[in-house]
Amino acid sequence: MSDWLIYRGAGAPHDGIEHLPPPPPWRDFDGGPLVAPPAALDPSSERRLGVQHREASHHRPGETERELVNAALYLRRPLLVTGAPGSGKSTLAHSVAYELGLGRVLGWPVVSRSTLRDGLYDYDAIGRLQDLQIARAAPAAAESGAAPGPDLTDEPGGGIGRYIRLGPLGTALLPAARPRVLLVDELDKSDIDLPNDLLNVLEEGEFRIPELERLAGSAPEVEVLSDDGARVTVRDGRVRCRAFPFIVLTSNGERDFPAPLLRRCIHLHIPVPDKERLAAMVRAHFGEGAAERYEAVIDRFLDREPGDVRAVDQLFNAIHLTQRAGWTDEDEEETRRRLTAELMRPLDRTR
Repeated sequence: MSDWLIYRGAGAPHDGIEHLPPPPPWRDFDGGPLVAPPAALDPSSERRLGVQHREASHHRPGETERELVNAALYLRRPLLVTGAPGSGKSTLAHSVAYELGLGRVLGWPVVSRSTLRDGLYDYDAIGRLQDLQIARAAPAAAESGAAPGPDLTDEPGGGIGRYIRLGPLGTALLPAARPRVLLVDELDKSDIDLPNDLLNVLEEGEFRIPELERLAGSAPEVEVLSDDGARVTVRDGRVRCRAFPFIVLTSNGERDFPAPLLRRCIHLHIPVPDKERLAAMVRAHFGEGAAERYEAVIDRFLDREPGDVRAVDQLFNAIHLTQRAGWTDEDEEETRRRLTAELMRPLDRTR
């Protein structure tokens, strides 16, 4: 394996990220102050990687997959990952975070109503207004014996930081010594504007919070809540990264993206998993020997008409049910085959 690979797809944590070369001059960012490292992987990543990370030890990404992941790391560019549902697009982000020790994966599941603001931050203006009204009424409330409201007088900006929470993209762009991993899942589900709205943020590695910018003269540093649940400092109303995050944008190929977005990304297409790759995934989730034991189910999953769409989750469901139901005699075997066929029905067929 080439020595230049930082992400090796080897399935074991290592310190390769410490040997990542400096960024290109046009992708060198200088945000600050640095925030604390994130927490370790959460249960969501463990589920995707297989029980006790078994998938990490069994599955080996292809050469092209490894090379393009490393190209994105070296060039500090987002990775646009396309492929059929269930081909492992989302799992790739968790695999990189696990192997390189980059902590909890930030997730932004995109829907048709998602906007850039949703990914960057949320400001609870109504909650702040209500608390300010309660605070102003505190003297009268104290006289009547009512419980006092929140005291915002001594906090920077009148306590505005309490009401701002950074979204997953906003948290990924916080100045950190190591890149955060951000999964922007199913970008093709967004409305027509979001891919274009992302352009400037992905290029500049920063964004501004107008509510804090207006207070920069009197409150240059304000603590806000991150997507991790930690308090972080925002200076002069601007969030600018230090290490550009490793961003995975996934798409099921339901739409085309504008050329300016494609120019800013490294494009990786993951093909439909073949038998060898499916066998590795089955071993990851069901243990050693599972691929051989359920080879007939894997073969049935792969036996499809041209153009049929199936997700790997369907295969897992069929194997799990077969494993737990304990079918043994001839009548039960017929039940197993019938249910397996139903569970692995092509997604583009309604009958």
